[in-house]
Amino acid sequence: MNLYKHTVQYYETDKMGIVHHSNYIRWMEEARIDFLDQIGWNYKALEDNGLISPVTSVDCKYVANTVFGDVISIEVSVEEFKGIKLKLRYVMKKGENVVTKAHSEHCFLNTEGKIINVKKEYPNFYETLAALEEA
Repeated sequence: MNLYKHTVQYYETDKMGIVHHSNYIRWMEEARIDFLDQIGWNYKALEDNGLISPVTSVDCKYVANTVFGDVISIEVSVEEFKGIKLKLRYVMKKGENVVTKAHSEHCFLNTEGKIINVKKEYPNFYETLAALEEA
C-alpha cells in the first residue's frame, strides 16, 4: 500500500506559522479516499451505487508541529471492521518523525439513510476491508 503524501500549504497555517489543528482532519479524509482507491473501491463509485459512509467519530493526538512546505506521509490502516462500523488508523509523519496519530470511525448507510450491514449488502467490499483488518 502506498503512503498518501500531502504538502502543507500556506493557507493551512495559522498566525503562529504552524498548521492549524483542523487541517489534520481534512488530510485524514484525503488519505481515506486515496486508501479506498488503492484497494479498488473508489468512494465516488460506492456513492453512485447507493453506499455512503459518514464519519461518526474522530480523534487525533498531535505529537509535533508541521509548517508550510512540509511533506506529510499518511499511512491508513483498518483497525477494526465487523461489517457495520469501520475504524481506521492514521499515522502521519514528516520524514521519519511521527507528527500525528489519529482514528476515524464510520458507519454505512443506504440512500434512505438507514444503517446497513456491509457484509450482507456489499459482500465483495466487506471481504476487501475485512482482509485488511489488523490482527
